[in-house]
Amino acid sequence: MQLRPRQWTKCLLVFAAPVFAEKFHDPVAIGKAVIAFFCFALTASTVYIVNDIMDVEKDRLHPEKSKRPIASGALRIRTAILFGIFLLIFSLSISYFITPLFSGILITYLIVNLFYCAWLKHVVIIDVMVIASGFVLRGISGAVVVGVGITSWFILCTMLLALFLALSKRRHEFERLNGDKEKQRKVLEHYSIAFLDQLISIVTSATIMTYSLYTANTGPNAYMMWTIPFVIYGIFRYLYLVHMKQGGGSPEKSLLEDKHILLTVILFTLSVMGIKTYLW
Repeated sequence: MQLRPRQWTKCLLVFAAPVFAEKFHDPVAIGKAVIAFFCFALTASTVYIVNDIMDVEKDRLHPEKSKRPIASGALRIRTAILFGIFLLIFSLSISYFITPLFSGILITYLIVNLFYCAWLKHVVIIDVMVIASGFVLRGISGAVVVGVGITSWFILCTMLLALFLALSKRRHEFERLNGDKEKQRKVLEHYSIAFLDQLISIVTSATIMTYSLYTANTGPNAYMMWTIPFVIYGIFRYLYLVHMKQGGGSPEKSLLEDKHILLTVILFTLSVMGIKTYLW
């Protein structure tokens, strides 16, 4: 439970670059991507351990976080630290054998998130940008381990989508705790629903526009534009969950539990693979 395996779904971004680069037919490339997925997931779990130890007192006041192993007392802090060290050494060692550059990305992710846990999560706007950077690093990792180029379009689309998810998460937290400063994140004192909605609107528009321009300017034809409706529907569905169902607090939960989001992601992936295979 402490490793938060449900949040490993964020690491599926590792497979984005191999898919868009038509490497899904290469078993060696896919094998490296699978190993990279678990290395990144275990490194992220190490960060979750550090974060939960640092926030243990605050988490005990939260309606959901109080159930986490460290906050509830089900897992001793000493045990968590020792296992976290083991996970980090293991994941960094494996990643280094894939390529030292991937190991460097994991170390960068770790350092950035340690700063986030200690300080940056209390800095308004920077907090969501740091969260988004984690998604970008996951996407870049996939390209690095399979040896394909990283385009500016890929980085822009990943960054904007990550910002959309991070801002939606902040909105969910703000709305759920209803201004209770004893339980909410300190940084939420600097946000408001109106401000977050404005930022989400900007990022939503930018995400759809950037992806549309990418599909229109990539490859010898415009077949990739057929995947735009999946992106639009997926984002609109997520906004529906945020505004109408008080969701959006956990992207991994929305992916696994909302059938519309899950089906959209599956159809989008299959469409990209089909276009790359038969129409490219």
